Amino acid sequence: MQEYPVKRGMTKDIDARIVAELKNCFGVDPEKTEKGYRITWGALKRLDVYEGKDKKSVIINTESDFSASDEVILDTNKRFRKYLDAITGFSTKERVKRVKSVTE
Repeated sequence: MQEYPVKRGMTKDIDARIVAELKNCFGVDPEKTEKGYRITWGALKRLDVYEGKDKKSVIINTESDFSASDEVILDTNKRFRKYLDAITGFSTKERVKRVKSVTE
């Protein structure tokens, strides 16, 4: 399970954006769960997404399908990174930089 901060100004409609970006990035309709939303796609047996504390972050829990081909794994990773960029408002480089600053 990983918690990702959401850029200021992008938190207002986070619940709707979680659903819209799952559809946009993965092309599937998410299943509503007790806490948030769930999809199964490519090399992901399970991808759960829900709002973090005070809607200032998203919490993502994944379970991988280790039997997936390399091509499927690469495509899934690409779509997952695109999803994180869209939902958090931070690029991969910005997310890494924020994690490094917190751990130092």
